[in-house]
Amino acid sequence: MRLGRPLHNARWNRRLHGSVAQQLGVRILRGELPEGHHFPGEIEFAEQLGISRSALREAFRILSAKGLVESRPKAGTHVTPRSEWSLLDPELLAWQFETEPSEKFIHDLFELRMVVEPYAAELAALRRTDAEATAMGAALDEMERFGLQTEQGRHADQRFHELVLAATHNDTILALSSSIKAAVAWTTLYKQRNRALARDPMPEHRALERAIAARDTRDARRAMEHLISLALADTEAALDDA
Repeated sequence: MRLGRPLHNARWNRRLHGSVAQQLGVRILRGELPEGHHFPGEIEFAEQLGISRSALREAFRILSAKGLVESRPKAGTHVTPRSEWSLLDPELLAWQFETEPSEKFIHDLFELRMVVEPYAAELAALRRTDAEATAMGAALDEMERFGLQTEQGRHADQRFHELVLAATHNDTILALSSSIKAAVAWTTLYKQRNRALARDPMPEHRALERAIAARDTRDARRAMEHLISLALADTEAALDDA
């Protein structure tokens, strides 16, 4: 079994463990290595991949930490059931979008956002500090200046969503921040992979910012719901173009 990319050159050797884990992870997420798949023995598999046994063990350790594989003495290493995968791991989200994400996965992701972010926006409107409100406005100024076609603009978008979650002052909600940011980042990239964004995303972001700044909890919730609904529609259109 070959991974499809050379693993011997200097570029890959710099981050060999991560690259092997990534390539195997993508194949698992794509279904090429299905649930229950048993990998060859360590010596044999390392030789097939052209890497050292220590590099393979480290790659499996990374995948195991994300719930994708399980290794047992004498039983070897196998792909775990999907129910055990850490699907909200930011790196795993990135790998998911290296494959062709399924419509169900996209809808699951947006359903999660719809569960978490509208209430977070409501809490943010209630609890935000003046400094947090100012930072949200600054993030949107940067997003508008650079646009979502640029890395700077996308980072500003992620920063805005992070600030909304932070303004809840709820540590358990904030714990989801990296996953929400990753979901925003990768769906944004996915939406514009084959074409420019179909609409200007700033109006709904500005409406949300204004509601939070005004401490209007009802409008903040509604604005976030509207923002997420439009983002889902854009992503569905990108799926149709696939």
